[in-house]
Amino acid sequence: MKKIIAILLATATLMGAVFAKSAKGTKVGVSMPTKDLQRWNQDGANMKAELEKAGFVVDLQYAANDIPTQISQIENMITGKCKILVIVAVDGSSLSNVLEQARKKKIQVIAYDRLIMNTKAVSYYATFDNELVGKMQGQYLERALNLKNRTKDDPAYMEFFTGDPGDNNANFFFNGAMKVIKPYLDSGVVVCRSGQTTKAQVATLNWSTEEAQKRMENLITSNKYGPKGTKLDAVLCSNDSTALGATNALVSAGYTAANIPLITGQDCDIANTKNMIKGLQAMNVFKDTRVLAAKVLEMIQAIGEGKKVSVNNTTDYNNNEKNLQDPTSFIPSFLCTPEEVLSDTCYDFLVNNKKYYTAAELK
Repeated sequence: MKKIIAILLATATLMGAVFAKSAKGTKVGVSMPTKDLQRWNQDGANMKAELEKAGFVVDLQYAANDIPTQISQIENMITGKCKILVIVAVDGSSLSNVLEQARKKKIQVIAYDRLIMNTKAVSYYATFDNELVGKMQGQYLERALNLKNRTKDDPAYMEFFTGDPGDNNANFFFNGAMKVIKPYLDSGVVVCRSGQTTKAQVATLNWSTEEAQKRMENLITSNKYGPKGTKLDAVLCSNDSTALGATNALVSAGYTAANIPLITGQDCDIANTKNMIKGLQAMNVFKDTRVLAAKVLEMIQAIGEGKKVSVNNTTDYNNNEKNLQDPTSFIPSFLCTPEEVLSDTCYDFLVNNKKYYTAAELK
């Protein structure tokens, strides 16, 4: 009897080892939106390296922020026998048809950072807590401008920038920030001279630095903002590419580190981190993409080995294809935690603590 049990255990162990190795060599398609932003270059390269280290075959493609290009690349991944797709959508509502092909072939789809809308094909969602990102930006300005103790007789003057209208994350970032700031707008403690306070009014196509800079230049001209002109206390920017555009315009208008409005950001891009060190950007929200890539790798390994995928949110993310009345129908998601970074501590935090950048990269 003992011998039979031993044989069964040995067989189970061997089968487990074979099963665990079965995911090795699995082809994974990774679709990134663009190479134009540091964030996606970094994420794509990091994920490819980690997946290949784990034994997966990786097809990494960048779509040049072009919807038809991304659709074509995903089609090629499907016909190229990718078993798992990791996608950062150029436009979250544009992939329904191509992903229906993936669903029919039982290809698992992980929406990475940006939720893919209007399709039943999304298996999992991996991202950061994006509403918290916006709340952190709003809470920073609430503290830094002492909004709780101000009145409408001494208001803080603020302008707003968020991201691309086709990126569902922009909703979370902007809504999170506005949950903090809107009560102050309503009471007159915060004043937006331009009157542009809705997401549609403050959206930035493709999260473009150039578009953000043009809009900030127009705001400066129309509202006469300047170090010796109309007062501007803060610019709430949802991410670093829009923050960089706003900063460029403000510096061109004569602002310096001594008098520039408080500017928020997200991603800790190199250019923005350098601006923080110079005192030209007040705060940032750090999203360690190494943590997110590691989580996606865990998901892919679990899918490839037929194991349960670990998630920590099953109640908040609906992509218009799930039944909102059914709490079991939301997309299984994993939310990583963002961290606040301030200008006076960013160098030590990113170089010495997180080892995200080297000293040479921030020179």
